Amino acid sequence: MSRDLKFARKGPADADAVVVFLHGYGADGADLLGLADPLSPHLPGVAFYAPDAPEPCANNPMGYQWFPIPWLDGSSEDQARASMEQSVADLNAFLDKVLADEGVTADRMAIIGFSQGTMMALHVLPRRDQAVAGIVGFSGRLLVPEQLGDVMVKPPVLLVHGDQDPVVPFADMGLAGDALTGAGFTVYGHVMKGTGHGIAPDGLSVALSFLKDVLGK
Repeated sequence: MSRDLKFARKGPADADAVVVFLHGYGADGADLLGLADPLSPHLPGVAFYAPDAPEPCANNPMGYQWFPIPWLDGSSEDQARASMEQSVADLNAFLDKVLADEGVTADRMAIIGFSQGTMMALHVLPRRDQAVAGIVGFSGRLLVPEQLGDVMVKPPVLLVHGDQDPVVPFADMGLAGDALTGAGFTVYGHVMKGTGHGIAPDGLSVALSFLKDVLGK
């Protein structure tokens, strides 16, 4: 059974496409929804959604998590696995609801993840029945790459990572790209030089170009 996710929305009432932001560990939807302001003038007709992850963050009770991280918060591997499985169900239900509420098909939806949100996006979206228009993954990693054989669909992916990231190693971008490419995904990459665990202007600019392309804007 899925849990309803709290969310915020920006954009026109009669949108013809949707972008969903998935935030990182210890943050919330509002943390990324601000990106809609620089993006929306270039993406007319797009509604932006930013859900809060379903669980209070163990390390930051003001924020949320998609799943606990054992080496950060003392949770067990079993707890992390069970939590992620529940969050996968929650996110799938949320995406289904957004598509229904907006009256658009999956190919009119794109996902932008950051850190743990990227991990969720790269895990969930390829295992849905219908492919979304594209996935932008900032500063994340691909979980269980050995399970890519059970994916259902292969939307295009843009991976963006700072080469000075002290939280999620920069090398994880290459590992994810190699695994996804090897599984038949179309993957693009952009390195934010001199950037830590964050989103630099050049990374956002590349993401905008990708979104305009996959959404036909």
